[in-house]
Amino acid sequence: MNLETCEWNQKNYSKFVKYLYTLQDLKYKEFHGRLIQDNESLIGIRTPILKEIAKTISKNHPEAFLKIVGHTTYEERVIHGLVIGYMKVSFEECTKSLNAFLTYNTNWAINDITCANLKIWKKHLNEGFVIIQQYLKSENLWIRRFGLVLLLDFYVNDKYIDSILQLIPTIAGDEYYVGMANAWLISVCFVHYPKKTKVLLESNQLDLFTKKHAIQKIVESTRVSKKEKEEMRSLRKRFS
Repeated sequence: MNLETCEWNQKNYSKFVKYLYTLQDLKYKEFHGRLIQDNESLIGIRTPILKEIAKTISKNHPEAFLKIVGHTTYEERVIHGLVIGYMKVSFEECTKSLNAFLTYNTNWAINDITCANLKIWKKHLNEGFVIIQQYLKSENLWIRRFGLVLLLDFYVNDKYIDSILQLIPTIAGDEYYVGMANAWLISVCFVHYPKKTKVLLESNQLDLFTKKHAIQKIVESTRVSKKEKEEMRSLRKRFS
């Protein structure tokens, strides 16, 4: 199927879905299905291939594609998210497209792949930070995770670190995929700002789940010194 010249209508979109199945890798489907706990909607296409497909679509009337894109399979949802990141549009248009997409953001892989591909966010950090704070208030756990992963992808820097460390304790860890994203964010903060992040970890502001998994990620990191890892292990013993 020639995605560079495809005219996006229902007939051609049906052909596109059939084309996706020709790219199926059954071994990868079995492996990835266990990771995302969603083997039913999974075709089994490797992520680099999905990125190339989305990149090509983004150059050929992507707005028309987004109006017709389906969400029956995991791959369709990933491509939807990726196309938004590759499109050459304004930040306002990008976030509008994201608002429509987030309804279909239903697992950690779709979430994290989409976030990492939103390079436009780097140029709109101030506007984006306001939007992220709204995401973090959502009742939808995947939208909250979306906000957290955007923070760890683009905001762990001198300007935003204090704001991030203030936000982190407001995110409860009672939902597994939110708590794990929060722990991941803390570990990234620790890599770059160990002293400031250690103060948060030593405080009573974090729930036990988040604190425990944040320390585990720090200890497993290859970017943390042996001395810092020992300090974290000692801290973990205080509440284990």
